[in-house]
Amino acid sequence: MSSWSLVVVLAALGAALALRPWRLLAGGALLSPLLASLVVTPWLWALPWLHRMPVQLQLSGACLITLALGWPLAVPVLCAVALIAGLIAPVGFAQQVDMAVWLGIVPATGALLLGLALRRWVWKNLFVYILGRAFLGTALCMFAAGALAQWAGRPLAAAVEPELALVARWLMAWGDAFLTGMMAAICVAFRPHWLATWSDRLYLRPPGAP
Repeated sequence: MSSWSLVVVLAALGAALALRPWRLLAGGALLSPLLASLVVTPWLWALPWLHRMPVQLQLSGACLITLALGWPLAVPVLCAVALIAGLIAPVGFAQQVDMAVWLGIVPATGALLLGLALRRWVWKNLFVYILGRAFLGTALCMFAAGALAQWAGRPLAAAVEPELALVARWLMAWGDAFLTGMMAAICVAFRPHWLATWSDRLYLRPPGAP
């Protein structure tokens, strides 16, 4: 863990808490996705320490959590996920901080910025949300976060060449993309209130409506 990784975590937490994310839990609509994030995601993050393979297979779920909870609430949840992962696997505090940054905060922030860009410059409809933001957007954000992590000296695995590791990161980004796209589509159809970033008024309005 470098000192700036801890600074990133503290800065993101400070910015998120300043927005008072607990207000999103009013009414209890987001309580189910929040609890699911805290129960399932730590196992995904701890997986590389629970098996031995040349390439660490590690899903993030950060983009899905951001779509479900919104960035202000997703950041503290992702930090909590990193701490819980340390209870499941033999992960030290330095590795927990790195996980919080590269598996959580960086892709979640990328998903936030991409979502803002799509809402600003692209049509607001169902397909843009699911295919653009949840599916293709997740692949892009996860690969960018992985590439930045590798560039910053966080290799995927010591036994893998950097070029091969980058290919592996690209392929694993699509695993996150399929998971996020599928869950977003299911939630839009059956549980739209589980998605803090979804709005019927924005994405289901008729073409040409103001």
